[in-house]
Amino acid sequence: MGERDDIMKNSVKKVVIVLLGIFGAIIVLAVFVLGAYSIKYSPAYVIRALRWLDADVYDYQKFPERSMKTGDDPFYFDLALDESRVEALSEEHPLVDDLDAFLEETRTQAFIVIQDDAILYENYLTGAERDSIVTSFSMAKSFASALVGIAIEEGTINSVDDPITTYIPELSERDPAFEAITIRDLLLMSSGIKYSEFPFVNGDDAKTYYHPDLRKLAVEDTRVIAAPGEYYLYNNYHPLLLGMILERATGLPVAEYLEEKIWGQIGTEFPGSWSLDEAGFEKMESGINARAIDFAKFGRLYLNQGNWDGVQVIPESWVTESIQDNPKFTDPAYYGEDYGKVIHEVAEGGYYQYMWYGVHRERGEDDFYAEGNHGQIIYVSPQAEMILVRNGESYGPGIGPSDWVELAYHLATGLIQ
Repeated sequence: MGERDDIMKNSVKKVVIVLLGIFGAIIVLAVFVLGAYSIKYSPAYVIRALRWLDADVYDYQKFPERSMKTGDDPFYFDLALDESRVEALSEEHPLVDDLDAFLEETRTQAFIVIQDDAILYENYLTGAERDSIVTSFSMAKSFASALVGIAIEEGTINSVDDPITTYIPELSERDPAFEAITIRDLLLMSSGIKYSEFPFVNGDDAKTYYHPDLRKLAVEDTRVIAAPGEYYLYNNYHPLLLGMILERATGLPVAEYLEEKIWGQIGTEFPGSWSLDEAGFEKMESGINARAIDFAKFGRLYLNQGNWDGVQVIPESWVTESIQDNPKFTDPAYYGEDYGKVIHEVAEGGYYQYMWYGVHRERGEDDFYAEGNHGQIIYVSPQAEMILVRNGESYGPGIGPSDWVELAYHLATGLIQ
């Protein structure tokens, strides 16, 4: 019996030694890999990415920011509450048994429904109030698109067909393939620039979110792998490059340009801000921080073809071009299998134009929306004269981006006169 025990003990020791060896090798490999990433991208980036992990709606508290002041004439939507109607329409949707409970369960912070410039429904949850700061995530891309249109109208940018190397020549010095990419290609997410979400620390999602010098990243870490215009690929390098173009064309920080041209012109009630990297560059892919009611005013601006109570803030032709359908972009194959499903399986099908999504309607004008991670949305239905804003901490259990679009589309359909 004693000999058998000794054999067992020796076997266990060997297994433990092997496991410790494997564990040690994993640690050494991890340290080596993280060290390599620290050298390549900076220790600050690696520490941020590992410490903060997935982006959340309170990240605006972690980044520096550039503030945006309101104008002198705040705009207030009329109040024509019709909560029972909004609740009844919402509860006709398969996802919603009880609207209030649904909003609680999905960690919604703000849910606002506006029709004909009047608030039908306004609700704040998860501790949020009307004056609580919420963040845009990728809704910021739609603001960037608007600024490009204004810059073209003012002549600081010549055209959407300008090669991006006209403004960022150092790209062509690194690779002449960048010379074929135009501003239009960036706006359409079809530049041919490589983009991969994984692996995490070396993935482009993490780099374009956490890197302390996003300008440097966009110039030095991008790689062209396809001809522009061949396919759609959601790519956070695109807004970074657009931000650099706007900076260089206008001579202003992007947030300052937004404050001057839009934020101070559309009756915002509260100041806003744009999160920055450590080099003082706006997080173009995600970082506008404001109140939900002021995001609704950006929706109103687009609902009215860029006109704010008689002042043409964004050129009408740019708004039309930004949200119109294009037959090329209705082919699911153009978007790839996964994204093609997201875009084309909502409502009557959809498309992507200049950093806005469109949703087909069988008759009349299409709906359109700006969208961000965790279910941020500014949804506009011209036929219903409806603006819907939803901000939240998450999409909600079992809920995805297309579900919030479907709900907004369903509500707008019910509100069409």
